[in-house]
Amino acid sequence: MSVVQKTIDPAKLAKLIETEEAEFNARHTGSREMTERARKSLAGGVASSWQSTDPHPIWLADGRGSKVTDVDGNEYVDFHNGYGAVAVGHAHPKIAKAISDRIGRGSHFAQPTEDAVVVGEHLRERFGLPLWRFCNSGTEATMEAVRLMRAITGRDIVFKIEGSYHGHGDPVMVSVAPPADKIGPYDDPASVPQTLGIPREVSELTRVVPFNDLEALERTLAKHEGRVAGMIVEPAMMNAGFVLPEDGYLGGVKERLHAAGALLTFDEVKTGATIAYGGAVECFGVTPDLICLAKSVGGGLPCGAIGGSDEVMDWISSGKIDQVGTFNGNPLTMAAMRTTLTEILTHDAYTEFDRLAEILRSGCDGVMERSGIAGYTTVRSARGAVTYRGERVRNYRDFLEVSDELGYINWLVQLNRGVFMAPWGKSENWTLSVQHSEADVRRYVDNFQQLADALV
Repeated sequence: MSVVQKTIDPAKLAKLIETEEAEFNARHTGSREMTERARKSLAGGVASSWQSTDPHPIWLADGRGSKVTDVDGNEYVDFHNGYGAVAVGHAHPKIAKAISDRIGRGSHFAQPTEDAVVVGEHLRERFGLPLWRFCNSGTEATMEAVRLMRAITGRDIVFKIEGSYHGHGDPVMVSVAPPADKIGPYDDPASVPQTLGIPREVSELTRVVPFNDLEALERTLAKHEGRVAGMIVEPAMMNAGFVLPEDGYLGGVKERLHAAGALLTFDEVKTGATIAYGGAVECFGVTPDLICLAKSVGGGLPCGAIGGSDEVMDWISSGKIDQVGTFNGNPLTMAAMRTTLTEILTHDAYTEFDRLAEILRSGCDGVMERSGIAGYTTVRSARGAVTYRGERVRNYRDFLEVSDELGYINWLVQLNRGVFMAPWGKSENWTLSVQHSEADVRRYVDNFQQLADALV
């Protein structure tokens, strides 16, 4: 749905941001104090650069069910869920029991345990790829995928989507969120390093193409004919709100890559256990050569997995490629993954996710339609986002036209009224958990209505 946007008075919007920021600061004196204390021992006062956000980080103390509580005692319905890593919710009793039982029998051996086999068997059935290996994060999984594609093809160039995030490994930390004045022409996008410390020679081996454009992919493949190892793609873009693939796009990507002798990797770190039982493979009906998993498959513990076809994974099985890691398949993570996948994120869970998602979609779209705010809501099971643009976003360059101010004020309004969102405004989406209730999701819609009432 798209609507004609009513003119929003910039002065009114600026005043609302000022008012909500003041409320935000008044509610978080403890977080501000903790940030100042942390600056003396943690670089920048946080454990990760993506925790450093304006007006300041919110320090959390507890999480139970669908709720989290900060150090100031404010309780929120959690729509952040650790950047989508906790679709089981917080302190799920089955996860707590699995971890408690396992820790009493040893948490690390650097040797295989039965749970690893059970999880591998389940992933084989769930995602349609026969062989799996484990690692400890999404970054590690995508790193393994890039290395595999290069080794198997004997080629060096890797394609990625402009505006997508695939972890913080050098080959993929390119054109993640490039500024508009650095991206170059649409027909020949620049490969923009996301941070200092990535050699130009590395970033130049990663070429970017726009999402949802098969003709652009064909042109870029032709330009680098015979040199492309493969392409890594989020089957639904998650770093630009929530952008779905157009009909036939993912199948077309696979067809064109294979015709060029290249491989296809789905980065399902965010989509794999959230948009459908079988992730994007089930949702969009395309099976890639490789799948990367992490986040919610681990039930809140650090985790990662990479699955592939027999032909691809034989390069690991045969010993041609070393895929290693001291904590790979560690018993604690495997116990949590087994419980998460086989007992909690079952088919029934996605039926309930879909029901709650429709409440959010219809509720938020209704608010925008009635108020005249241009935008639309995208949902798939546990994942969803509101996008502030009259026409649907197809790719990163469309996304640059989305209103930063509306994304930011919605984040403030939601937070000040008890809904915890990821702290990146328009770029992030929400993740529900199996412990969220109808009342939880209606709270978001009610807050969104209050925002619309204040703006128009």
